[in-house]
Amino acid sequence: MDVDSAAARKLAAEVGAEVAGDWRAVVARSNVGAVVVATPNGFLAEVAIAALEAGKHVLVEKPMGRDLAEAEQMRSASLRAGRVLKVGFNHRYHPAIAEAHRRCAAGAIGPIVNLRCRYGHGGRPGYEKEWRGSRELAGGGELTDQGVHVADLVHWFAGVPETAFAHLQTAVWPLGNLEDNAFALFRYASGAVASFHTSWTQWKNLFSFEVFGHDGALVVEGLGRSYGLETLTAHRRRPEGGAPVTETLAYEGDDPSWKLEWEDFLGAVLDGRPMLGNADDGVAAMRMLGALYASAKSGVPARV
Repeated sequence: MDVDSAAARKLAAEVGAEVAGDWRAVVARSNVGAVVVATPNGFLAEVAIAALEAGKHVLVEKPMGRDLAEAEQMRSASLRAGRVLKVGFNHRYHPAIAEAHRRCAAGAIGPIVNLRCRYGHGGRPGYEKEWRGSRELAGGGELTDQGVHVADLVHWFAGVPETAFAHLQTAVWPLGNLEDNAFALFRYASGAVASFHTSWTQWKNLFSFEVFGHDGALVVEGLGRSYGLETLTAHRRRPEGGAPVTETLAYEGDDPSWKLEWEDFLGAVLDGRPMLGNADDGVAAMRMLGALYASAKSGVPARV
């Protein structure tokens, strides 16, 4: 089902599917076992909860609703229904990010000291007229859009932080009370710090994710296509000082993250396997964003 019926018919013809005129008809179908909810943020919770209550497994696009309350409502619905609820954090499946996480978890760089990320694109004229320019439909601006991916990665690598501090800008695009730039800091009980900048004024698309440990660093650059070649560079610190031992891996070809994400979802649905990006992960990311928005409003750090 799509509000653009012509687009729905075109896609249905390509894959041999049926077209519904209303999303409620989809979740009510007895021969539908799983539902993908890929709508503007303002509808994610309503559709996902209805699908779960109808006994369907659900893959809901990121972010997990417009705020923490909607995320928690979805998680509760999945627990009541006993159905799989997966959140669309496809960045976890990018090969460079996945390999960086594997190495970090294996202790390759020692305890994490800090993390740093820059992520953005240049937006486009007329953004304020699209659903992403509406607080009611989007929930937030660039922090909610691309920033939720960064919050999820920070959580995946380092866990949930203790405190959050943020400064938001509406620097170029006429988005009213929505931000086109977000600057964020997280602090952990261990003393580790994570910082990131997400931007809709990044005129040349950019993705850079760095994890620094006591014994080295892991640096992911690019996501393919307009974000440039995806690479992982591993640095191993020399205890005696001097330049580190460095290794770089390049990942060419098409982006496999969407396919891998779908296969992970199916594995959880069909075989009960653990999966990445579960409901708890989605709630954690929205908790982190909520703390950042609270900090930006108050001007002081907020508890996560």
